[in-house]
Amino acid sequence: MTNRRKFLQQSGTFALASILLPQFGRSNYFFGTNAKQSIGLQLYTLGNLMTTDTKGTLQKLAVIGYRELESAGSQKGTYYGYKPKEFASMVKDAGMNWRSAHVGGSHFTLEQIMKMAKTAEDSARIQKMAGQIKNMSKMPNLKENYQQLADEAAEGGLSYLVCSSIPVSTMDEIKTAVDVFSKAGEACKKNGVQFAYHNHQTEFDVVDGNRPFDYILNNTDKELVKMELDLAWATKAKQDPVELFKLHPGRYPLWHVKDLDKNTMNPAEVGTGVVDFKRIFDHAKESGMKYFFVEQDGAPQPIQNVTNSYNYLNKILA
Repeated sequence: MTNRRKFLQQSGTFALASILLPQFGRSNYFFGTNAKQSIGLQLYTLGNLMTTDTKGTLQKLAVIGYRELESAGSQKGTYYGYKPKEFASMVKDAGMNWRSAHVGGSHFTLEQIMKMAKTAEDSARIQKMAGQIKNMSKMPNLKENYQQLADEAAEGGLSYLVCSSIPVSTMDEIKTAVDVFSKAGEACKKNGVQFAYHNHQTEFDVVDGNRPFDYILNNTDKELVKMELDLAWATKAKQDPVELFKLHPGRYPLWHVKDLDKNTMNPAEVGTGVVDFKRIFDHAKESGMKYFFVEQDGAPQPIQNVTNSYNYLNKILA
């Protein structure tokens, strides 16, 4: 009798909750779980703010609501002038999680980067970055320093180490990328870190009958080499992210959530451009997504831009 009465009482409680609290899923409300994905940010979006005021900028991001971060290289080095443990501690003190780090695949020459240009505007932008490209060549890269970078990722407590870019304009370069990623993936695995590769547009250009995107994924171990799909660059290359998920289901644990201006097709605040985020997020499970990071290359007002992007995503994911 006691068990039956207890069951009826509990059943009544759940029924009442479903009527009075429709905004909460039953399990979410009673067991304290949060079904909504935490919103992340790729720190490249912030430009020099991460080197001129690292702590202050991290605190501002936490106030906005960001909880997951992905770092990028800077003029002060791979981790904004800090050691991995030091940077991880700063992020934790700000109430956020450092999940992933971008590192270079190998040194780019100016000529190799120019091959990635799609428009005269792209070429002009690359020419202006010539000095920056030269400085980047001094930083550790996966081709020459994969073990060091895998060790540093483990030291920082990262879940992912991501190749930000690597030359893929010739078959020799593509095969080199496969070799580099395989070695990096193995080194990361031994350190309890997952390796992944971030795409741009050029991965979808056909090279001697092969798309680098397909060749790399088809010729690497799916457990060692994952993808961080940049939704905007894929869209700009006239690729449907949902169809890419179907090609390699479960292999996209990371996304870059970036939008493209309707007129210029340059990076824009999330929700203001052409990328259909609602449709893509509906297929998150199929892709295997664990974390996603807002990114806006060349953001003119970084803090305001990432605030607006956060607010849009917070609304559509509610």
